[in-house]
Amino acid sequence: MTGALPAAPEGWVLLNSHRFGPFVVRARFRRPDGSMVEWTSRGHRLGHALRSSDGPSIPVGRRLVPARTWWISALFAVGSACFALGSFPPYLDRVSSVVDGITFFLGSLCFTAASALCFLEAASAPSSLGGSDRTADRRLRVRPRSIDWWSTLVQLVGTVWFNVMTLQALLVDDAAARIDQLVWRPDVLGSGCFLVASYLAFVEERAGADRSDRDVSWWIVSLNLAGSVAFAVSAVGAFTLPSTADVVSFRLDNGGTFVGALCFLAAAVLLVPEARSARRTAPTAGPNLRS
Repeated sequence: MTGALPAAPEGWVLLNSHRFGPFVVRARFRRPDGSMVEWTSRGHRLGHALRSSDGPSIPVGRRLVPARTWWISALFAVGSACFALGSFPPYLDRVSSVVDGITFFLGSLCFTAASALCFLEAASAPSSLGGSDRTADRRLRVRPRSIDWWSTLVQLVGTVWFNVMTLQALLVDDAAARIDQLVWRPDVLGSGCFLVASYLAFVEERAGADRSDRDVSWWIVSLNLAGSVAFAVSAVGAFTLPSTADVVSFRLDNGGTFVGALCFLAAAVLLVPEARSARRTAPTAGPNLRS
């Protein structure tokens, strides 16, 4: 890569780019035939083609949705469903605290598996815009100047904290001090990581974009950001008061978890439609534009 941008084919001219801090999130190129294409950090990581600014386009068919996208969508959806179910009052009334805790723990494992795939996706993003052998180009790399590498890494760390939190919730006794130390602190750390990661993903998609352009990607990053805010609210409500051994607010705790899980579930379900709706430029005499 040259800087934070993948290497462009010979003859391509960089017209402009948009940054968020040190990260390039969007760029526009002119190809030798005069046509314009737009590169985005999110689209590059997800394997979407460059967006044509002035040429015809055709929709990507179902068969072009990567298998990894299906797995990420399914794992995030199952994990979100577990968190929503575990915080749903009728479920809480019908099962034991151990069963409810196992529900959350299984959900956190699904989150971690999906986040690991997202991080691998970011770490193996191609180093160039063109070229015919994209598979060979997808080697694992450390990409500290790429916003998607950081957002997926921080998200993965957050899911590990949720693993710790949900496991400790199964094992810890009822002492308020121990709950705050072993359960609440990992909850706060995980929620904080999710907030940072979802915000980075949001600006990655929206920086330099048309404000009126609310496509599937916009809904995904917005829902994930809203879900992270709800999880942070839940963490505030989950603090156990040492004097009474009661949580600050059971409604905030469970309500924030439930709302956040539903936001994450909706975003997960939209990942496949996002891949299907991605467009690629019609064939031209230039190099392969699938990024």
